[in-house]
Amino acid sequence: MSALLSVHGVDVRISGRKILDGVSFEIGPGELTGLIGSNGAGKTTLFRVVLGLQALSAGSVRIDGRPRSRRGAAVGYVPQKFLLDPDLPMRARDLVDLGLDGHRLGIAWPSRKRRARVEEMLDAVDALRFAEARVGSLSGGEQQRVLIAHALVGQPRLLLLDEPLANLDISRGEEVVSLLARIAREQSIAVLISAHEINPLLPVMDRVIYMADGRAASGRTDEVVRADVLSRLYGHHVDVLNVHGRVLVVAGAGSESDLAGHEAVLPGPGHEHGAALEVGLDGVLGAAGEQPPRPEGKAPR
Repeated sequence: MSALLSVHGVDVRISGRKILDGVSFEIGPGELTGLIGSNGAGKTTLFRVVLGLQALSAGSVRIDGRPRSRRGAAVGYVPQKFLLDPDLPMRARDLVDLGLDGHRLGIAWPSRKRRARVEEMLDAVDALRFAEARVGSLSGGEQQRVLIAHALVGQPRLLLLDEPLANLDISRGEEVVSLLARIAREQSIAVLISAHEINPLLPVMDRVIYMADGRAASGRTDEVVRADVLSRLYGHHVDVLNVHGRVLVVAGAGSESDLAGHEAVLPGPGHEHGAALEVGLDGVLGAAGEQPPRPEGKAPR
């Protein structure tokens, strides 16, 4: 099976600072992959690289066998934050329709084929029941479904989602993850999900890309979330412990800053020799979400 997304030896420097350091991985059609890491790990820059918005210092990115292109229609993207005014006179189906040619000037002529495509995508994300509702009045989970349909209606081969679970409760997050896994299989597209927390993705995730300080380790979860792999990634010794069905990543004393952005349990009485980071069943529990894609190392405007 040939890869839909191939990233090889990618380096990115911004203002003299190395943001990505030799990042390499591949994602095949029909696969759902988690991109896991804390703030500053390099996830946002990696998304910008794949979207063609960030220049490379070294390495290559190929999408569906071709060099990446900023105008390529092969990539669909769902941002982390997409603010919608509740009074905006736009139905859910109208937003999905914009995904067909909303980047072009002028108004598209309605057609039976166009409407059928929009209906198909609304049905694929189980959003037909609120297709006529104002998109700004929908719940967070419902808006997420509409945004996914908007990204899919242009028939991309690769779908990127930036922290899609950040503002959803556990049950809604599970629904969205199951939906994405089904779409990946049924439409044979590659799905890459950026997240701090790996646990909601575990039941359906085919592989994981774990990032720390601009470096990445990729493969199946049991290949990546291991003491030897994470020790190399962080650059110091890390232990991975199984405790009552949970996994703890334990770093040595003085290394708490390397795990900043995750939900670390700092040393207390009787635990002076290390800090424990609870990662769940082969995963990592994290903190708050990132900002929308921008070059890391620069402050938002």
